[in-house]
Amino acid sequence: MNRTKTLYWIFTVLFSAAMIFTAVPDVLLSADAVTFMKDHLGFPNYFTFFIGVAKILGSIVILIPGLKTLKEWAYAGLVFDLVGAIYSVISVDGFQPQMLIMLIWVVLFVLSYIYYRKTTANE
Repeated sequence: MNRTKTLYWIFTVLFSAAMIFTAVPDVLLSADAVTFMKDHLGFPNYFTFFIGVAKILGSIVILIPGLKTLKEWAYAGLVFDLVGAIYSVISVDGFQPQMLIMLIWVVLFVLSYIYYRKTTANE
């Protein structure tokens, strides 16, 4: 496996793992997820469950080789989730320094997508 594919898989697995890790409490409607999404941000419970399922499905799709068009849609959905999450929290709480942790997810997304495009450039 060449360097580009190796980096693609490293960034993609890390990004997918991070997204799935944050999605599981949403799917399970854990007390912390419900409190944060419903009570703090104002989203209904059905949205919490929906966004959790969508993140898991998108994360699985970007891990499956092939599926070029579906993978593009999955990346788009995941970036909308990230941007929406950041915007929602800033809208409610204003910018807080601890939000900089979201840069980890953003950087992993960007690197995964860049290396995905590099691996498919000659197809």
